[in-house]
Amino acid sequence: MASLTAAILVVSTTAAKDPTTDAADATLRDVFTQDGGGQWTVSESNIVSDDIIQIQRQIQLWADAPEPVNLIITTGGTGFAFADHTPEAVSVLLHKQAPGLVHGMLAASLTVTPFAMMSRPVAGVRNKTVIITLPGSPKGAKENLQAVVKMLPHACLQAAGASSRALHSGGAKKLEKEAGVSASTPSPTPDHHHHHHGHSHTHTHTHGHGALVRHTTPSENSKSNDPTLGPSRRHRSSPYPMLSVPDALSLIATHTPAPTTTTTPVSPSLIGSVLAQDVTAPESVPAFRASIVDGYAVVVPPSGNMRGVFPVTSISHAAPGEAASLTEGSIARITTGAPLPPGATSVIMVEDTILASMTEDGKEEKEVEILAEGVQEGENIREVGSDIKAGTVILHKGEQVSAVGGEIGLLAAVGVAEVQTYRRPVVGVLSTGDEIVEHDRPGALRLGEVRDTNRPTLISAARGWGYEVVDLGIASDKPGTLEETLRQALRQVDLVITTGGVSMGELDLLKPTIERALGGTIHFGRVAMKPGKPTTFATVPVKNNAGERVDKVVFSLPGNPASALVCFHLFVLPALHKLSGVEPAGLTRVPVVLAHDFSLDKARPEYHRAIVSVGKDGTLSAASTGGQRSSRVGSMKGANALLCMPSGTEPLRKGSKVEALLMGDVRV
Repeated sequence: MASLTAAILVVSTTAAKDPTTDAADATLRDVFTQDGGGQWTVSESNIVSDDIIQIQRQIQLWADAPEPVNLIITTGGTGFAFADHTPEAVSVLLHKQAPGLVHGMLAASLTVTPFAMMSRPVAGVRNKTVIITLPGSPKGAKENLQAVVKMLPHACLQAAGASSRALHSGGAKKLEKEAGVSASTPSPTPDHHHHHHGHSHTHTHTHGHGALVRHTTPSENSKSNDPTLGPSRRHRSSPYPMLSVPDALSLIATHTPAPTTTTTPVSPSLIGSVLAQDVTAPESVPAFRASIVDGYAVVVPPSGNMRGVFPVTSISHAAPGEAASLTEGSIARITTGAPLPPGATSVIMVEDTILASMTEDGKEEKEVEILAEGVQEGENIREVGSDIKAGTVILHKGEQVSAVGGEIGLLAAVGVAEVQTYRRPVVGVLSTGDEIVEHDRPGALRLGEVRDTNRPTLISAARGWGYEVVDLGIASDKPGTLEETLRQALRQVDLVITTGGVSMGELDLLKPTIERALGGTIHFGRVAMKPGKPTTFATVPVKNNAGERVDKVVFSLPGNPASALVCFHLFVLPALHKLSGVEPAGLTRVPVVLAHDFSLDKARPEYHRAIVSVGKDGTLSAASTGGQRSSRVGSMKGANALLCMPSGTEPLRKGSKVEALLMGDVRV
């Protein structure tokens, strides 16, 4: 059997400050080595403080990675002390509960000491990873892991997607034999000891074993609300961990699908596309020896002296045609860009000549006097391939075709008709809520009605960044209606943006619809920022036109208009960039100087809508657009930047430097 991977997370404020105080990591590694049947590799380990966000962040990094570990075990923080948060941190991350593993650990520990009742273990599955919480005492952690370690390969293989039919073929006896257990064989005998399973780290709290008491079934503790249970059973506080903006962006970068390629003709439709492979010139530019001036093609004598009067024997224009050969002593009039006659070795500028005589009808030059000396071969000539040589790479994979025209002009010059690009995603925009009405509906609003500001605003923003947008309309606050609308949307678009329905109300149905009805994964549901705290990012598995299962992206943004627009530029745009191959993804960051004092939010970092302009000294200066309330869409009027403002109790003074995320052109 291939080796399974495990990660060990030590939860201990003391050990986080001084890792030498931790003994649990080494103890648990020994269990995998001695009792794991040679099936385990501990590939990751870390120590974090007794902090819910730190615990959740590390587990998500391991379990939500493109190649997740098979098993995560935590040790510490499972007791009754004030700082014991591990069960609470882990339980909301689980997609499936595993009460059998919990029972097995408790049963084994209770044979050693009644104080095993003083622990609160949690076990279950997130995505394809099995997660188990163990006590902080090294001996207690060892006993709990020994109790279940022989069962874990089977659990991890199922969680990773192995066929249950294949795993279970042969019946329970075969499974027991493979695992090295039997119905009459007790779990591995724990180390007998008479202490109370206290934590070996010098915590001020005790991590003990405790009894498991549940008043609901595991299925009733899903991350999202179950709308069928009614408002009395909805969550009273959000079960989603509060992530920092950098952590949220990291999850977006990890879980947004990679771009797909397509063939695109070289035309204005190419503007904004990113090349998916290098482009090689199929022909040289110029394809012939050409004059770079208006003048006279000549054959330069060895002396380089061209002074004298010469007959004009032919004319070479830029228009296609055959040119007569040229010999020494005669010259040919030539225009800029025209091919040199065969035999010509240089071009004399018209400014270096004088008309000597005309034809009898006075319409053409007959003889021209040249005033040049020291002429060298190759003067005023563009040689074949001097601009572009056939076979050279003219554009590289990853380059974006701009509207300036340079890239399209380059492709056209060498005769490239089509190129491989990353397909630009199609965006769908949906408003939700029974209170939402079309923005242009005639007549006054009834009590409670709100005109749909978000949909036209977000459609404009997405189109402004060059993406095709499908208007998905307004969905009512009914589970079935919302589910069907989203299913239809995911058939036609690559990324869905919804607004509203992501807070804590009984009719906020987006999260449960994504998780329960569509089988999607919510990668985050809250972000520590202002505005936009309830922003939600999810992926939903669907079948494409080829019948292949692929992930599509859903962003559920807050219903307040300013929040929705800020979160579009901060979170949705980087996902669109990744889907279309644009690097670096997201808005451009620049340093700016504050034009006046700015008040700060005491609790959360703020993305302040502002106008950035260039001063006379070249410094970028930022001024607020005014009131920043999340419902005030006017705060986005004229804004070309989001200022990255920290949280704090004191205002940032005029002249302070901060980072700005540019949404538009800098004003002059």
